[in-house]
Amino acid sequence: MRRLVGGLFLVLLLVTGSRWGSAASKPKTVVLGASRRVIYSKAGDPAGAALGETELRIRALLVDGVLKEWTTSDPHDVTDRSFVVRRAIRLNDALPGDQPATEKHWVWQRGPWLLVDRATGHVTPVKLPDYDPGVSQVAWFRDYGAYCGVTASGKSLFAVVAQISARKPVLAKKLAAIDAKDPASPSCAPTEWQREPLRVIYHPAGKDAVGYEIVPGSAVLVEDSGDETETPETPATPPK
Repeated sequence: MRRLVGGLFLVLLLVTGSRWGSAASKPKTVVLGASRRVIYSKAGDPAGAALGETELRIRALLVDGVLKEWTTSDPHDVTDRSFVVRRAIRLNDALPGDQPATEKHWVWQRGPWLLVDRATGHVTPVKLPDYDPGVSQVAWFRDYGAYCGVTASGKSLFAVVAQISARKPVLAKKLAAIDAKDPASPSCAPTEWQREPLRVIYHPAGKDAVGYEIVPGSAVLVEDSGDETETPETPATPPK
C-alpha cells in the first residue's frame, strides 16, 4: 500500500512539475502596434525636438496584449529574438498650482533606447555612455550603437561606439569642443557604418568627416532563458 501511495505521489509531482515548466517557458507575444502621430514641440521636449517640429510618430509596445511602453523610431533587430527601440515618454507638464492635469498639461519627449526580448517579454533600458537626446542619433549595427556623445560637462563632442551590455564603450574619441554660448553647435549628422574593414564614420557639423576602424568582437549580450515566471504588471494608461 505504501509503495502504491508513493508511486502515485511521484506521478503527481512529475505531472505538476511538467505543467509548471510548460507555463514558465511559454513564449511571450511581443508586437509593436500601429503608428500614430502626437503633438510634439521644442517647448515640450527642449532636448530632443527640432525647431519647427510639430508631430512625433509613436507606436505601442505590447507584451501579451498589455501596453508596456510607448516607442518612437524604427526598431533594430540585435539577434533573432532581441531588438532595440527608442522609448517615447509622456510627461506631466502641469505646475504645482495648476488644476488636475488635463490633456494640455501632458507633453511627449524622446526617451532612452530599450532592449526588448521577444521570448520573455523583458524590457530593459540600454546604457549608452555620454548619450544626449538632442544630439545623439544612434546608428545600429549588430549589438553596436554609434553616435555623437556629449560629455557630462557639456564642453566636448565625442565619437562613441557602445556595445550592448558592455561596461565601457568600444570607441570614445573627441571630435570637437562645444561653445558654451551656443550649446546646440556643433551637432552631428547621422553616423555611418561600413563593412570590410568595419568602419564607423562621423559627420560633425562644420568639420570634415572622421572615420574609425572597429575591431569586431563577440556579442556580450546575454539573453534570459525565459524559464522564470513573471508577476503580471498593471498596464500603462494610453493617451487620449
